[in-house]
Amino acid sequence: MTELASERLPAVPAYRQRGQVEMAFERFRQHRLAMAALVVVVGLAALSAFAPIVSPYDPNRTNLFLIFEAPSLQHPMGTDNLGRDLATRILFGGRVSLAVGVLAALLALTLGTLVGAVAGFYGGVIDSVLMRLVDVLLSIPRLFLIVLLAVVLGGGVLTIVLVLGALSWMRTSRIVRATVLSLKSREFVEAARAIGAGDIRIIVRHLLPNAVAPIVVAATLGVAGAIIAESTLSFLGLGIQKPTSTWGNMLSDATTDMSQAPWVAIFPGVAIFLAVVSINFVGDGLRDALDPRRVVGRH
Repeated sequence: MTELASERLPAVPAYRQRGQVEMAFERFRQHRLAMAALVVVVGLAALSAFAPIVSPYDPNRTNLFLIFEAPSLQHPMGTDNLGRDLATRILFGGRVSLAVGVLAALLALTLGTLVGAVAGFYGGVIDSVLMRLVDVLLSIPRLFLIVLLAVVLGGGVLTIVLVLGALSWMRTSRIVRATVLSLKSREFVEAARAIGAGDIRIIVRHLLPNAVAPIVVAATLGVAGAIIAESTLSFLGLGIQKPTSTWGNMLSDATTDMSQAPWVAIFPGVAIFLAVVSINFVGDGLRDALDPRRVVGRH
């Protein structure tokens, strides 16, 4: 009888509890502006990464018969003062500008997370020394330091990445420090100490995973800041040197030709604008997705 009764009962559906990552991704998908911005960022990155396949032209090949040719079907963004295809140079320049932005942001994220975690976890003299160092660096104009180091060290890609990363970690360190300070007195940290976990294990395995949300947002916004800083240096002639094309040095070349061929300035400027604004919108969407309280506060 028991077996027959169990066969007649309808099967109870098994409900799967959604994880935090899945719920965060669902909230991000509902942020339409952030999703559109993500499409733009991925599109720019993909086109730049596959520039040799996408474009039929050599970015450095000159053609004196095509100087300042207006946008056309053959050259959708026109040509520059040496007859080079502008669309091709923007794609190849995007490879450098986006790579510099990402690598510099990763370096700044690493330094900021390390300093912030150590300062917040140990406190006392270590916290005071590290935070006073952060205050001193933040009090000095960032652009002045970047220009000074770029002049002293040179304008190679690796140098620019190191300079931008080494001067962009301070705000991230403050965010991580505040998060660690709020977490280190929680019960799960005390439980980890009770079972004999060391300081490094507590920081890496218990504190930093709970600080992922602000770290990810800071990293995303750091990419946009690094792209602007690299473009500024290249525009001033202190960044990545020619013939390597970047969006910044393309704008620098266009300053003397804007009246004759405005497209040589418009299209690199639009590329910088799209990349920076889209990355900022993605960061805004991540902030809302990883912190549900911000979404609730909007309604």
